[in-house]
Amino acid sequence: MIFRQLYEPLSSTYTYLLGCEETGQAVLIDPVVPTMDRDLAEIARLGLKLAYTLDTHIHADHITAALELKMKVGSRIAAPAIDNLPCTDVGIEEGVPFEVGTLRLEPIHTPGHTDGHFAYLLGDRLFTGDALLIDGCGRTDFQNGNADDLFHSVRGKLFALPDDTLVYPAHDYQNRRVSTIAQEKMRNPRLGEAIPQEEFKTIMAKLNLPYPKFIDYAVPGNRQCGVCPANLDENLRQYCEQMEHSPQG
Repeated sequence: MIFRQLYEPLSSTYTYLLGCEETGQAVLIDPVVPTMDRDLAEIARLGLKLAYTLDTHIHADHITAALELKMKVGSRIAAPAIDNLPCTDVGIEEGVPFEVGTLRLEPIHTPGHTDGHFAYLLGDRLFTGDALLIDGCGRTDFQNGNADDLFHSVRGKLFALPDDTLVYPAHDYQNRRVSTIAQEKMRNPRLGEAIPQEEFKTIMAKLNLPYPKFIDYAVPGNRQCGVCPANLDENLRQYCEQMEHSPQG
């Protein structure tokens, strides 16, 4: 398998490139509009063809590049079926493997950050989206989020995986790239095994996070698989413009 972790600094998003060496097919997990051209260049450099985009959930902090990539290179759009997006080509369901060439991803429904959130397991790599972050988790105060659901998703499903499973989140804000299930069980300050459910709910209720500045554009745009709104305020236009330089993870 060919694997790349790619970083978009505007929303601190990790996009994951998975490539099948046997067939040359590739999938991008959680692609972002501003780094779309960079990702396509990397796919071409590796001699791959983008077959699919795969989102973990309807994002609130950036616009997915799924639709733009489909129009540009003909890739198919895969996303959680529970969100019932008419723009998707493949609806993802728990218990139904998602295959790209010889790569076989196991979808895991992990509601809590959003009600339609999914994580994806490929061998010993777990792509957790916003459900489980390194030493943290996604917020639960919008998009039908629910702290009880997130607790059960992480503690009941993700923490049931082998301890040496690698955790690749959709975001990190401190330049960290990967964790493990064992590490998150031991030291995650919100969801570690020493934290009871009621304490987790209290932690989440007291976060007092600001209203996401791009959510009113991102959510409706992402319900259309990635439509950038017209006439964005100047300070928000960078969310829909290509970055000239963007580091890889």
